[in-house]
Amino acid sequence: EGEVKEQRDSFGSLLAGTGFVLFCIYGLLAVPLRSYSKPLVVMLVIPFSIVGALLGHFALGMNLSLISIMGMRALAGVVVNDSLILVEWINRKINDGISLQQAVSNAGVARFRPILLTSLTTFFGLTPLILEKSTQAQFLIPMAVSLGFGILYATLISLLLIPAGYLILKDLHRLLHLHK
Repeated sequence: EGEVKEQRDSFGSLLAGTGFVLFCIYGLLAVPLRSYSKPLVVMLVIPFSIVGALLGHFALGMNLSLISIMGMRALAGVVVNDSLILVEWINRKINDGISLQQAVSNAGVARFRPILLTSLTTFFGLTPLILEKSTQAQFLIPMAVSLGFGILYATLISLLLIPAGYLILKDLHRLLHLHK
């Protein structure tokens, strides 16, 4: 009974901490983007990164643990980088006078290499820990799996999702301004 209560308390504080982390990420993105809605587009990739982490655990036959979930929380801060690169590139091109459609359709192609390279180097940097067999490393492996596989999956998704999300956001802005 005591262990179950302790687990419940741990998950409760983990959930509250996750909400705080997401709020901090949103705040840190809202300031440089000077927008309340663009950070939401950047953060769209976070749920998909969790799917990638779950798929990584499944592929390696690992059970989820508290440390896996902590890895997923850390993942939220890492995967927004790719999205931020895309949104910032789109914003810069729009400011340079390129049309929204052209900027969005070119974003994934123009930023593909830097996004892919940063994600792959992160994944391959975690690979030795994921493959480690020593007993000392067993505690950290679930976190590395969450981070590594979550980053790979989120990278692939962000190259499609972020440009589409940006277009949807602009459509929503136009729709809301028409009805005022």
